[in-house]
Amino acid sequence: MHVQNALTPNAEQMRGFQEGDTDTPIYMLNLLKFREKALYADGRVTDATGAEAYGIYSQETAGHVEKVGGKILFNGSISRLMLGEVEELWDTAALVMYPSRKAMLAMIQDQAYQASAIHRSAGLDGQLNLEVKAGLVNNLL
Repeated sequence: MHVQNALTPNAEQMRGFQEGDTDTPIYMLNLLKFREKALYADGRVTDATGAEAYGIYSQETAGHVEKVGGKILFNGSISRLMLGEVEELWDTAALVMYPSRKAMLAMIQDQAYQASAIHRSAGLDGQLNLEVKAGLVNNLL
């Protein structure tokens, strides 16, 4: 299995996100890897770490998520790998509920969100976003 962190979806991933069921709730599992030092595309000088820059984004994004009817359900530091193998662990995992793909898409296209996202790009070395649809827990056990 090849694992590659990224900062933005590629064209195929974005097309797929806008197809099919775009009206039912989704959960986004975010696996985040931070830069050692924040790197802003606009060239601003900062002593902030990647985690600190992402923290600014995270605080601002809570309001953007709520504005579209979503909710941040969980955020925590990854402490170790319990099962499987990867070359390197992510730093943080977060789980966010959106009422639909349409709602998430509306959020990321909003100019206020995009202004906050500069801190995300400055702080992240890359991430994986996994879209999860809710299912019955009893069916998985």
